[in-house]
Amino acid sequence: MKVEPLIYGDRRVFPVSAFNRGVAMWLRKLPEVWVEGELSELRRNDSWGSVFFTLKDPQTGATLAASMRRLRFDALELELNDGEKVHVQGRPELYEQKGELVFRATTIERFGLGEHLAALERLKRALASEGLFAAERKRRLPRFPRAVGVLTGADAAARGDIVTAIRTRFPPACLVVAETRVQGAGAPAAIVRSLAELAAHPQVDVVVVTRGGGSFEDLLPFSDERVVRAFAACPVPVVSAVGHEQDTPLCDLAADVRASTPTAAARLVVPDLDELLAGLSRSRERLATGLRRLVERDRGRLARTQERLGAAPRLLLERRRATLDATAGRLRALSPRATVDRGYAIVRSHGVVLGDATVVDIGETIDIELAKGSLAATVDEVTKP
Repeated sequence: MKVEPLIYGDRRVFPVSAFNRGVAMWLRKLPEVWVEGELSELRRNDSWGSVFFTLKDPQTGATLAASMRRLRFDALELELNDGEKVHVQGRPELYEQKGELVFRATTIERFGLGEHLAALERLKRALASEGLFAAERKRRLPRFPRAVGVLTGADAAARGDIVTAIRTRFPPACLVVAETRVQGAGAPAAIVRSLAELAAHPQVDVVVVTRGGGSFEDLLPFSDERVVRAFAACPVPVVSAVGHEQDTPLCDLAADVRASTPTAAARLVVPDLDELLAGLSRSRERLATGLRRLVERDRGRLARTQERLGAAPRLLLERRRATLDATAGRLRALSPRATVDRGYAIVRSHGVVLGDATVVDIGETIDIELAKGSLAATVDEVTKP
């Protein structure tokens, strides 16, 4: 689209949109160039078509906004992190709507770190094959450590962050702090030595290794083979809180737990005192409620038992009386008296009940007992069966 100015007499005036369009068209004619800078503010999302980042000149602080097509960026498989120095090829473009200059990248290469990265990748594969990064060798952190060992650099901010975070979360915590060199040529040996000293402390049950963020070179000591093996061989669990969340030194893989920040490490190694007190209060309330329910249940059971004991003699007497009445009834039914009461008579001779007429003689006197009263009679005739 041709850029046309507005004519005001002898003055040619370009609207903002036309000016931006013209600059954009001119920029597109420029050849691709290589730009060197430090990577920062890397932003990527699977739903975006492009990846956005900023190139920074560490000497002057000058910055350049840049973008790259996401598919092309992913195909490079660089796993870039903030702070890395890179070479980026592309050309400048102008976002016409806002007049913003953006460097449209077509490829990215690490600068000065290629051999380091290749060596680290080889070391990573070798240590992984030995099982140093295996999940099954990771140990659980103690719930209530007697003492927490803190290995940190001499940087007051890094030391203050972890100590403050632990003290705030659990004021009674016992801390054993070891400050050592965490950057430069002698850092790996110093880290290994300090870690061994902390682990040998008789009260230390867990060690937190922490340092602030930094460039790729700054964090290299924590990917040193000696440090990684020391993490894996440490007799107490180790929490790694090295660098920023996007940094992944090899010590993170060997540690029992990785924490993204000192505050996150504090949450892992000590309990929250407020939560403990709240839980204790809830447990106390549950115990009191359970005790009250138990007492009320036993009191009710005792009252019911007392009622049953009070009623038991009366019920027993009534059952015995009923049994006695039933027995008396059966006895009465079997008694000769009951037979007499139905109109029969009992005949006796010389006080002996007669059951056979042939045992008496004619003229003998017999006694006849009736339901009411008795009779004396003389035998006039005996009929034999």
